[in-house]
Amino acid sequence: MSKKRPQGVVYSTNPDYEYQYDEEPQAETLEPARQKLRVHIERHHRGGKTATVVKGFVGSDDDLSDLARQLKGRLGVGGAAKEGEIIIQGELKEKVTSLLNALGYTDAR
Repeated sequence: MSKKRPQGVVYSTNPDYEYQYDEEPQAETLEPARQKLRVHIERHHRGGKTATVVKGFVGSDDDLSDLARQLKGRLGVGGAAKEGEIIIQGELKEKVTSLLNALGYTDAR
């Protein structure tokens, strides 16, 4: 989620002036059955900690955050959703895969 920034004009004395904002187009979220998610275990660049990473989500950042919140809540662990992937703390590949399949993501591996 990026911050909206005015495009071109920094300040205007015209009270009727409307700023134009740069808008990044959000990808349309595919329904769960059409998503091709991949679940991996990563240990690199994590300070020696193990993390389960879900990659391949196609959709808006809000929908990615919602899916991450559901997974973290059902598993009772921490994690994050950033840069198009979901990071779950711990080595929980089988549980994450089964939860994604239960939520309708049929191609989760």
